[in-house]
Amino acid sequence: MSQSWNKRTQAVHGGTRRSQYNEVSEAIFLTQGFVYETAEQAEARFLECGPDEFIYARYGNPTVSMFEKRIAALEGAEDAFATASGMAAVNGALVSMLKAGDHVVSARALFGSCLYILENILTRYGVEVTFVDGTDLDQWKSAIRQNTKAVFFESMSNPTLEIIDIEAVSKLAHAVGAQVIVDNVFSTPVFSRAIEQGADVVVYSATKHIDGQGRALGGVIIGSEEFIRGTVEPYLKHTGGALSPFNAWVMLKGLETISLRVNAQAETAMAIAETFENHPALEQMMYPGLKSHAQNALVQSQLGGKGGTVLSMDIKGGKGAAFAFLNTLAIPVISNNLGDAKSIATHPATTTHQRLSEAQKDELGITPGLIRYSVGLEDSADLIADIERALDVSQK
Repeated sequence: MSQSWNKRTQAVHGGTRRSQYNEVSEAIFLTQGFVYETAEQAEARFLECGPDEFIYARYGNPTVSMFEKRIAALEGAEDAFATASGMAAVNGALVSMLKAGDHVVSARALFGSCLYILENILTRYGVEVTFVDGTDLDQWKSAIRQNTKAVFFESMSNPTLEIIDIEAVSKLAHAVGAQVIVDNVFSTPVFSRAIEQGADVVVYSATKHIDGQGRALGGVIIGSEEFIRGTVEPYLKHTGGALSPFNAWVMLKGLETISLRVNAQAETAMAIAETFENHPALEQMMYPGLKSHAQNALVQSQLGGKGGTVLSMDIKGGKGAAFAFLNTLAIPVISNNLGDAKSIATHPATTTHQRLSEAQKDELGITPGLIRYSVGLEDSADLIADIERALDVSQK
């Protein structure tokens, strides 16, 4: 398989393996186990499994392996391990490498479940966690110390869309031997070059843009072969966070069109952001692609100028106005996913980030009026007209 192919080609052909029937569309190997021709072969495989050999679906599967190889090639990494969900990927990447006494530095602007792992699970087992403002390099410098084992952050934060400087934070972490783990969901495999920019490990919720059509849960941890097979695989194959073969097949099909979908969604997101940037019903329009965004220069260098598929709007009038806006929208669905072919509107303060204290919400900028709007594949003019109408209603 060529490693010189560009991303769009890798997304279609990377990691492909065919059975003896030479099928065009990848086969689904829907099996929990595998048969050995002799007892001696079974013994040998349990001692050391070859690159095209499998034991049990919790350990690996041909369809799952295709997805792992394809997403690793797309990301420019050596290897990957697919998981049952995005949170299984976050948990697997962190817990597999850490032990009591280790120190982790994390950006504080995180998805609620990620915060739970860092605040409640890791600390329960003796891992010390320090939170920083991820956009402030001085805070990273002050927090990272000689016993720091890992740093963790969302390259584009959920839901306020702050951009973390991957290259700069990676240099600080690597100076003390710490590994850099990047949750890359909002940046997408299409726009991000996180491994190239210094990240050691990249995690995705494949549920989002990779499937991108609201069908299946999945996640993936991407990194060096040594880390994936030596650290992640032993943890996950024994704790059971494996991706199902059917879901892996869905993700393979999603990767074939991810570039077309994500580029179209980002183009529409930019059109919406520019249209409503100074709308009188908004306290603020948040979209990294806008020139007015505080970190637009970093967007240019880190993401090739692409602001992603999600924007956030802080609607004047707080929760009541935000709910009126949501209830008036005719095209987007009200849900808590993102990166879907359908536009999705979310009120983070009462859903995805509701477990945070009011002080935490205030610190992160998750206001009562904040709406996270994941842009789908609908016509941009229809979405703009729909938002205009909903904003008008929200102020009455």
